[in-house]
Amino acid sequence: MALNRDCHAVLIDLDGTMVDTAPDIVAAVGLMLKDFGAAPLPFDMVTGFIGNGVRKLVRRSLDAAGLAERVGLEHAQAVFEAHYAVTNATLGRVFPGVTAGLRALRQHGYRCACVTNKPQPLAAALLEKTGLAAHLDVLVAGDTLASMKPSPEPLWHACRLLDVEPEHSALVGDSSVDIAAARAAGLPVFIVSYGYGSANGTGMPCCDALIDSFEALPAILAQLCPAGDANENTDASA
Repeated sequence: MALNRDCHAVLIDLDGTMVDTAPDIVAAVGLMLKDFGAAPLPFDMVTGFIGNGVRKLVRRSLDAAGLAERVGLEHAQAVFEAHYAVTNATLGRVFPGVTAGLRALRQHGYRCACVTNKPQPLAAALLEKTGLAAHLDVLVAGDTLASMKPSPEPLWHACRLLDVEPEHSALVGDSSVDIAAARAAGLPVFIVSYGYGSANGTGMPCCDALIDSFEALPAILAQLCPAGDANENTDASA
């Protein structure tokens, strides 16, 4: 892979990329459906709904449970979010290598931002509870702007907050949503092999690199940066 560009910042997806949030989300969906008198949905089915924002997750869950015609989406979303505020960061875990990889990126001078479609209160709480917030400079959530991924706007906004041009940034994610956002924003995109959207590789558009662990990121980014270190190309501090 030779993209011939200096990279000073890394934008990173949250669910399925940094944290295995599926157990927390599936539990909250199950509690929501129970409140409406429906049985829980299969774990893998709900996991497949993750990545496009809470509203779409709730809508698809209601559809799958046969509740869409008798339960209002706004009410269901409020019920889900109340349950998820309790289950958030209680059952899931940070994926292996993520904390070490983030620490290494910061040590090499890269600015790091989380760009997620999860609402800000839930995303911020998750990052704090898992300890990942300490390794990130910026959070751009699903409700920070009027649009979310796959729009390029959240990526461009993160770059503005980091004071780094998009052409000197890269995105790490786990799904076709991340790939579409990166392509629209003009960023290279690296996909984790373990993520929710990339586990099967089915229908996954081409990315610039498939990685098994965040610990591989410094070496991959060194291929983009001739100097091999963001410190030598930017004033960004660790």
